[in-house]
Amino acid sequence: MGQLQSNKARRAARLFDVIQSVDSADLARRLDVLAGEPDLDASDARAVPVPARLAVYLQVNIDRDPRKSGFDPGQLERDLADLSVLDHLELRGLMTVGRLASAPEDARPTFAALRRLSEHLRRREPRLGPDLSMGMSDDFEVAVEEGATVVRVGRAIFGDRPSG
Repeated sequence: MGQLQSNKARRAARLFDVIQSVDSADLARRLDVLAGEPDLDASDARAVPVPARLAVYLQVNIDRDPRKSGFDPGQLERDLADLSVLDHLELRGLMTVGRLASAPEDARPTFAALRRLSEHLRRREPRLGPDLSMGMSDDFEVAVEEGATVVRVGRAIFGDRPSG
């Protein structure tokens, strides 16, 4: 997981069913254009037709942590109407990375804030889906208690990544 670089957007739009790290309006607009393009490289056996609408989660930097990427909550509120009418994106919901904390309970304020933001935004823009992608291996239980519909628990399943 990490920030989706703009130069990797074309490949991501072709390879993935869902992109969880749409962290700016510029990236959303780029993905919308790419998702609407026909698959010109049908000779590549790995190429998969792009779905009619590419499912995305809008990444929110809910804690306004300068070390993390994502929409500032206020900016997302201003951009959402424009993003919701993009023809080739399905806005499944919001995503955040919880705060780095020594105890899972310490991440609760982040998850609760994302849930409240989602509820607020969906009252104004019903095309924003209800999903919340939040919580990782160390804090997913708290995230689920706060409304997570998607959790990212790779380390809990596969173990730590090898160093190096």
